[in-house]
Amino acid sequence: MVQIVISSGGAGGLARWVLVELQGEVEPRQSGGLAGSLLGDLHYTREGVPVLVVGHHILYGKVVQLEKPFAVLVKRGAGEPGPEPGPAGPHAGYAVTALIKTKLLFKTRPKPIITNVPKKV
Repeated sequence: MVQIVISSGGAGGLARWVLVELQGEVEPRQSGGLAGSLLGDLHYTREGVPVLVVGHHILYGKVVQLEKPFAVLVKRGAGEPGPEPGPAGPHAGYAVTALIKTKLLFKTRPKPIITNVPKKV
């Protein structure tokens, strides 16, 4: 049997994150990955509808409450502070840093943003 130590600083000390779900694929312009890159701008309308602007495209989404929340865990090393190591060893420790209870669902196709339409001559 494997035992893993999971600790948290209490519900008041945890950050609240939001999950963003997109349909399709997001391809970066550079050959590298998307990690650390800016995806776009996230705004909300007065009615609370999320709007994501990616390049020259706009996506409208909706806010969905998750049935089962996710916990964001960070693996803790042997030298880091925390509760005493359990029977699984000094390296088997995780700390809960955030909870994800809400997701922003963008399931429609992106619409192009057109600012200036030239008139035919």
